[in-house]
Amino acid sequence: MELSELNPPPRLLLGPGPSNVHPRVYRAMLAPVIGYLDPAFLQLLSDTQVPLRAVFRTGNELTLPISGTGSLGMEAAIYNVVEEGDTVIVCINGFFGSRMADMARRCGARVVTVEADWGRAIEVEQVEAALRQHPGAKAVCIVHAETSTGVLQPLIDIARLCRERGALVIVDAVTSLSGAPLEVDAWGLDVVYSATQKCLSAPPGMAPITFGPRAVEAMQRRREPCRSWYVDLTMLREYYGGPRRYHHTPPMSMLYALREALRLVLEEGLEERIARHRRHASALWAGLEAMGLRLHVEDESLRAPPLTTVRVPEGVDEARLRQDLLERHGIEIGAGFGPLAGKVWRVGLMGYSSQPQNVLALLHALEVELWRQGCEVPRGAGVEAAARVLASGDA
Repeated sequence: MELSELNPPPRLLLGPGPSNVHPRVYRAMLAPVIGYLDPAFLQLLSDTQVPLRAVFRTGNELTLPISGTGSLGMEAAIYNVVEEGDTVIVCINGFFGSRMADMARRCGARVVTVEADWGRAIEVEQVEAALRQHPGAKAVCIVHAETSTGVLQPLIDIARLCRERGALVIVDAVTSLSGAPLEVDAWGLDVVYSATQKCLSAPPGMAPITFGPRAVEAMQRRREPCRSWYVDLTMLREYYGGPRRYHHTPPMSMLYALREALRLVLEEGLEERIARHRRHASALWAGLEAMGLRLHVEDESLRAPPLTTVRVPEGVDEARLRQDLLERHGIEIGAGFGPLAGKVWRVGLMGYSSQPQNVLALLHALEVELWRQGCEVPRGAGVEAAARVLASGDA
């Protein structure tokens, strides 16, 4: 069997992830592979941990990238602190909250769910009621930016409540890290994990994670070892910190990519990067609404800037439109799934993909394809409204 030369088509990635990779990150990945105990590589591990703490806004010593995708980061977060017999409260207002519940159950935990409609936030009163009913709960799991719905979950009051009741706070920040405000130390978050392919704009394959002092203490008090050898942080911390004991062969080129992606974040400035995501999301929202389209998350304060969900207009073939955007314009957006399957599109403006020209290109292409399906949106209104927001500098 003879394989042809690999030649993937160029795409403008404006879906729920991955985002387009920055050219400097691609260049970094061309660096030569060296041994995983080479002094230069051990220095790379330290070089990666320091900026990760800055991006997470934490001084946590146990901050490192897990060798795997965001789902492995979720597994590392839950499996290291949750044991058989623990009671864990899981907040579910989308697909990834459900995945956290599944992982907690696989650890043998008794899972108590707190639920909201897909498109709404979890209310602090709901968590308070669950903690009152289950006063010995070990942890509360919650998604910061729910990729399936585009909801940006307020965390400060929930985290404060959990600290008062002695429960750990485990947070999914896969879609929010460096794209929305996230303060690990100031908000009192105990375990937070993310992924490289969203707002960091590196390829998928690494999962940044940080463990605070309360979470480390819980790990040290475990009655049994972590059920996953691969993500056991008691061993991983000895590789990333002293005494540098071998644990596994790390994906070296991915670490090069993450290091360069973090350099780009710090060069831009974390606050400016977050403001850029907000500015371009606001322009997108204005453009979509000017076209007469409805945003699924109605409360603007609860919209995640990196990920917008748009209601599919009546009579429009949503799958055909996505296919036409891809084939005719080279633009990828995402479909809904679960209860939102066939009802929404998911549009990502993440990291390197969050650029003004991409907002305008998408709105124009969307207008063209809606007209081709007989949906007569106002001509040019979306691009004009977005351009006004971008020019005003008020967003």
